[in-house]
Amino acid sequence: MESAGEHGPPLVNTLPGPLVNTLPGPLVNALPGPLVNALPRRQDTASGKTDRPTTVAGGFVLVHAGAGCHSESKAKEYRHLCKRACQRAVDRLRAGALAVEAAEAALVELEDSPLTNAGTGSSLNLSGEIECDASVMDGKSLRYGAVGSLGGIKNPVLVASRVLSEARKGTLSAGRIPPCLLVGQGARDWAVSHGIPPCPPEKMVTKISLSSYKRNKRKMELAEKTDADPPNHGEEGQRSNEKTVTAPNHGEKRRRSNGNEQEEESVSGRLDTVGAIVVDREGNVAAAVSSGGIAMKHPGRVGQAAHYGCGCWAENASHHNHHHRTSSSYATAASTSGCGEHLIRTTLARVCSAAMRSSEEAPHQAVLEAMQDKFVGSPFLAGEERVLGGVVALRRSVEAPGDDALVEFLWSHTTESMCVGFMSAQDGRATAHISRLPPGAVPGQSLAIEGGVCRLTTPVGSFTSTYRTLQ
Repeated sequence: MESAGEHGPPLVNTLPGPLVNTLPGPLVNALPGPLVNALPRRQDTASGKTDRPTTVAGGFVLVHAGAGCHSESKAKEYRHLCKRACQRAVDRLRAGALAVEAAEAALVELEDSPLTNAGTGSSLNLSGEIECDASVMDGKSLRYGAVGSLGGIKNPVLVASRVLSEARKGTLSAGRIPPCLLVGQGARDWAVSHGIPPCPPEKMVTKISLSSYKRNKRKMELAEKTDADPPNHGEEGQRSNEKTVTAPNHGEKRRRSNGNEQEEESVSGRLDTVGAIVVDREGNVAAAVSSGGIAMKHPGRVGQAAHYGCGCWAENASHHNHHHRTSSSYATAASTSGCGEHLIRTTLARVCSAAMRSSEEAPHQAVLEAMQDKFVGSPFLAGEERVLGGVVALRRSVEAPGDDALVEFLWSHTTESMCVGFMSAQDGRATAHISRLPPGAVPGQSLAIEGGVCRLTTPVGSFTSTYRTLQ
């Protein structure tokens, strides 16, 4: 893992390797007890005085560049992208922005990169067009805004965020209820009418997304031709059937040998949806998600990034409700990535958030159980050979008034890899990491979880922030 920032000594991971669940066997949690921040406060060695924040303390962001397959050759680019997205969000937090605005800023950075399957460079549908999904949720108001199957808009998250903000204004003329989800041409027209400029579709298509589309289209045509040919049970037919060609699916990879090196190229529907979850200085949480959807999807298909409770979730602490809490109350947020249909049928973002809110256990244990029992082992996905998805999540808590806020954060995935980045408002730089299943683990049938903890101080106190790997 890369450096966690400028404050405090380097952190050493003394925990065991990634948790892997080769279902259906039970998953054993080998992690230690609650995480404790043991780093000393940063001090001026000359004067002995404790540093104080130059801006109002507080604020944290965790982003992801998708759960899917991140090639080693582009690993550095993915990490740098996540760092830039974190920096964009933290810049907004330091300027006094609320969590929703910071999450939006992070998503714009991720959507603008051709590396991701969101905004520019999104996967093309069967018709060779880009149709994007996005949503934003505000943990303070509990409002949600989303767009689905949206074309011709450079940053779908801006439209989703605008849908949310417009809904805050209350009812429309004649008492009409404002929308929380808009799709297709209607969503595009609404965006333009609210000042969001259209973008020529061809400007959002990259060389990579176009070549992927052409390659996948050829494979689908060959697969359809193979399926249409009558079976030949003779010797020649048996030999030809040994070389079956299938249409792209969510987990298939193609390997090509080149000497001792092996290059892995995804020929699947890209799963690298992007997302962000944020805590602001007031303790509010927000979540956002954006996706171009799976490759070769049917026009009009809407993925989890636009569905309520599936792509993202954010919920502030409920101080009046102590039914599930003892000495503290929790604010939680989550953002998902993976096979949209799997995430929709399990409402994974809301499920993971609810698990952290209702459990007095460490968040990683709550999410671990949710991923195992309500995603990979969900009865709603019974019969699926591989259940593909990932989630980033956080839980903010304050033990007592005046205490430092503790943000416990994590990511978990059943896909081959997941790229994440995180940063607090006190950090000098972001940390980025690509989590990978260990060799031999089967994507869709194995589970990995990692994370850490960040302690945020009150506005008048000195500060320290630390991260530990929950591998």
